[in-house]
Amino acid sequence: MEKNVYLDLGYWVQKKAKQLGVTESALGINHSRSVSVDFRDGEVEKLKESTQQSMSIQIFANGRYSSHSTNDLRKESLEKFLTNAVDLTSFLEKDEFRKLPDPELYEGQPQIDLDLNDSKQGDVTADERLNRAKELGAGLEGKDERIISISSGFHDSHSETYHLKSNGFEGHKESTSFTHGASVSMQGAGDKKPEGWRYYRARHLEDLVGAGQTASEALARTQDRIGAEKVSTETMPLLLENSNAAGLFWRIMYPLSAGAIQQKNSFLEGKQDTQIASSILSIVDDPAIVRGLGSRYYDGDGIAAKEMPLITNGVLNNYFIDVYYGNKLGWKPTSGGSSNLIVKPGNRSGSEIEADLDRGILVTDWLGGNANSTTGDFSLGVAGWLIENGKRVKSITEMNISGNYNELLMNLTEVGNDPWIHSSFRTPTMLFDKVSFSGS
Repeated sequence: MEKNVYLDLGYWVQKKAKQLGVTESALGINHSRSVSVDFRDGEVEKLKESTQQSMSIQIFANGRYSSHSTNDLRKESLEKFLTNAVDLTSFLEKDEFRKLPDPELYEGQPQIDLDLNDSKQGDVTADERLNRAKELGAGLEGKDERIISISSGFHDSHSETYHLKSNGFEGHKESTSFTHGASVSMQGAGDKKPEGWRYYRARHLEDLVGAGQTASEALARTQDRIGAEKVSTETMPLLLENSNAAGLFWRIMYPLSAGAIQQKNSFLEGKQDTQIASSILSIVDDPAIVRGLGSRYYDGDGIAAKEMPLITNGVLNNYFIDVYYGNKLGWKPTSGGSSNLIVKPGNRSGSEIEADLDRGILVTDWLGGNANSTTGDFSLGVAGWLIENGKRVKSITEMNISGNYNELLMNLTEVGNDPWIHSSFRTPTMLFDKVSFSGS
């Protein structure tokens, strides 16, 4: 559909909903297309294309609230859909906290072009997708006689959404995404078959890291796992690779949400304006990075996206406060969730920090685990390298780190100058002291 067709349909739906007794409404109309090509050992394993058109609507009627969606956008079908949705809403309990945002929160969106849509995405041909996916794996053939299997893939997508709220909000989002990656399995000692992988993602195809580098890194990371084993249980420094640091920090994002706090599921409740981490840790939520993987003009509530400090010199500044839980807590909404999270970089590279480490473990992969959002306790499986005198002396795997985030964050001793830009969470290499590693 063309833009005016989407908007005309949206206005028509809003009008019908109001005629049916809806007090307020919020709706989104989306059209998206994605294509995935996967190869295994030089042969096409999976080829998938998906095109979807849908509409979702939130209904606010006489203090009651409900949310509905449909893929049938014909007006005759939508009339029945809306009638049923409003009828169902009338049976629900009233919820005084379900309201549209104050229109003032819609003001102040980024005024720059975030350049999230690659206009050339529509020109990518089926043959080009096949060749890109195949190239990733073909470059590894014969590189190591221990290789058992090589998988590679290329994925691209385009999404366009129009948002309308009955109290004056009108928004438009259009973005593309390109991802490619490779994974390798190899014959290790005995019956061990270690695997490693690497993938990259970008908004524009031209920003995607080259196939040769991606494949080589996947192979090298697998080779690093050959002969990996546990070492003795010990408390020592943890050096966290920049591309994996986000895996540790994503787990504190939910405890930073108003929903977790209101439901008493956050170990960070009541910690605003207090020291929760080492003074060298600063994290900012920045929605206005050109071509950023988390960049946006507004959030799911329609709140204008603005830069927001989360942690400054170890002090907790803000929570993610959406409209609903903000109403429940009596707090002014900030945003329902993160955009681009940026860790303030330090002065040295990851390799410089590693070379200066007497003894510790470099974590390059997570092997599952869990974290308790209420207490901050965590237990996570890790793989990587034992470091001695600045050198990687032994590949390790199937070890665990355990502890509590309150203590771990305070034990951050250095942050690198090498943020991983291929994620919406841009984390550099990070060094923590006094971490408990469980091994043999």
